[in-house]
Amino acid sequence: MKNFTYSALIGFFPFISIVSQPAFSQQTNTPDSGRVFSLGEVTVLGRRSVDSANTALSRRIEAFNRLDVGRALSLLPGVTLSSVGARNETMVYVRGFDLRQVPVFIDGIPVYVPYDGYVDLGRFTTFDLAEVNVAKGFSSVTYGPNTLGGAINLVSRRPQQRLEFDGRAGLLSGQGHRLNLNLGSKLGKFYVQASASQLKQETYPLASDFTPQPQENGGDRENAYRNDRKYSLKVGFTPNATDEYTMSYVNQHGTKGTPPYAGSDPRQTARFWQWPYWDKQSWYFISRTALTSRSYLKARLFYDRFKNLLSAFDDNTYSTQKKGSSFNSYYNDDTKGGSLEYGNQLAERHTLKASVHYKQDRHRENNAGEPVRTFEDQTLSIGIEDVYRLTSRLSLVPGLSYNARKSLRAENYESTTKLITPFAGNNSRAFNAQAGLFFSPTTQRQVSLTVARKTRFATIKDRYSYRMGAAIPNPDLKAESALHLEAAYSDQINLARPGRSLALQTSLFYSRLTDAIQQVNNVQPGVYQFQNTGQAEFYGGDVSVKVPISAAVQAGAQYSYIHRQNLSNPDLKFVDVPDHKIFVYAQAQFLRRAALIGSIDYNSARYSTSYGIQAGSFLVANVKGSVRLQRYVSLEGGINNLFDRNYALAEGFPEPGRNFFVNVVITNL
Repeated sequence: MKNFTYSALIGFFPFISIVSQPAFSQQTNTPDSGRVFSLGEVTVLGRRSVDSANTALSRRIEAFNRLDVGRALSLLPGVTLSSVGARNETMVYVRGFDLRQVPVFIDGIPVYVPYDGYVDLGRFTTFDLAEVNVAKGFSSVTYGPNTLGGAINLVSRRPQQRLEFDGRAGLLSGQGHRLNLNLGSKLGKFYVQASASQLKQETYPLASDFTPQPQENGGDRENAYRNDRKYSLKVGFTPNATDEYTMSYVNQHGTKGTPPYAGSDPRQTARFWQWPYWDKQSWYFISRTALTSRSYLKARLFYDRFKNLLSAFDDNTYSTQKKGSSFNSYYNDDTKGGSLEYGNQLAERHTLKASVHYKQDRHRENNAGEPVRTFEDQTLSIGIEDVYRLTSRLSLVPGLSYNARKSLRAENYESTTKLITPFAGNNSRAFNAQAGLFFSPTTQRQVSLTVARKTRFATIKDRYSYRMGAAIPNPDLKAESALHLEAAYSDQINLARPGRSLALQTSLFYSRLTDAIQQVNNVQPGVYQFQNTGQAEFYGGDVSVKVPISAAVQAGAQYSYIHRQNLSNPDLKFVDVPDHKIFVYAQAQFLRRAALIGSIDYNSARYSTSYGIQAGSFLVANVKGSVRLQRYVSLEGGINNLFDRNYALAEGFPEPGRNFFVNVVITNL
């Protein structure tokens, strides 16, 4: 069951601005670009560059006080923050595609949950990250399978000095606090990077104009606690200038409550759910070895474990489990696998990359008192990608991949007989193909045209879940596919004053989905089934601009338009993505010791249910200030939802009202 670069702020906010640059262009390194763990990146050219459909977050994360990955990603055009309110999970959509279709990676290692393909981004804090990369539509085939709508890659840090430290200790509204410390050291050919963090809140305040509901009387949100702890360690060895070998370990431990439904939809009922543990551990090895002066071999090996417990209670006392709707549901998942990537510059203008990926997922689940059911899948992907420079300004990038998914084990539990029987075996395969044309008339300007056909295999949940008795499993679901078309333009326009330029990025896209996995009602009376019947189209565009108003003041804005149409069943609404999204910000520096930054987020209304219930539009303002007290110490604080607006990402699940934070920052970066 279940490139904005704020040089004025470098001294105050480590790892907090945005880098957004065209592919195949010269890149101006940001001050912390060397601290990005480059082995963890997945790029077309094998160097740190980003095309117009691929954006990297780094310094901007802390500038806008985005504490988890979901809220950090919402800073990007085309990326929409959403909430699965009934499960208290933070999600994002990338140009309308959800996290099953845009998988999440850490340093190129897949970390999404084997059972349903999702991952709760609210459990992934940003404190130890150097960069967050998002590829939209057209993305490197070296990511592997299931990148139907793109990919999200969380990139860790790599130290560059003998001793590096960076940390914060702060207080949050809702009886909360954050604690995080990153330590790094580079000693000759060896380096080590370690981090520890905690983000904890007992609750959060609701807006003063929230209307009380049967399970929520306002004030502090009911059952809204969280406690997320994370520890990580990376050890690296660089025997020479071309080779690198690293071993990493990440340990996450989370607990959370699910605030009850507090809306007006008569079809919704309150759930009294808590998650006593949401734990994840990852071990991974990454290496890069130069075979010749023109070729290399990159290897990734990983093992990932995920366990959680969902406890459903009878009522808001969270003390008894006597009703039929109450249960304790246990998940125990693990994933193991690896990949090899071979690159070779065959000629001066011709670079080839080939990759092979293998992944084996195992999902085990049971309710208390029931036997454990086990599901196992293995997935294989083989891909090839070429970069052919037609001229010094024009590059062609084609890519092909073959993906295969095999069901190794799938067990069905009959509650009436209390017997476990096997589901029918099923396998699936899919082909991906893409091509991009990139033209850079100058180092500051780029025009690109891309086309990509991508696929996604049905998850274990898609194929086998009874959806609490409301659905019939369909083991024979095949891969869904999407055809993406995009035209993009990026530029840096020099202004009158030397050293200042206006940064502009814009794109138009169209995506056509076929064989989409969609709910088909009344397959049996009152029971539905997921089938490959969906046809849909997503289209829109986005534009972002950064303007240096003066040496001390900068401003920026972005607008995204995303429209989704369900062609096969227009009455079934797509949820969680507004048509319009606007983000505006301004920042100023004072006397080289203080800084102030403010922002406004606007989202138009969005559907929260497939039958048409909506969460209304909203506008939220945030402000943050910082002052450097001495060389390594700063003080910062701010107000989120400055005007105390009552709003929701999902109808019936209100977001925090006006809330405050204050942090002490220590850093030598």
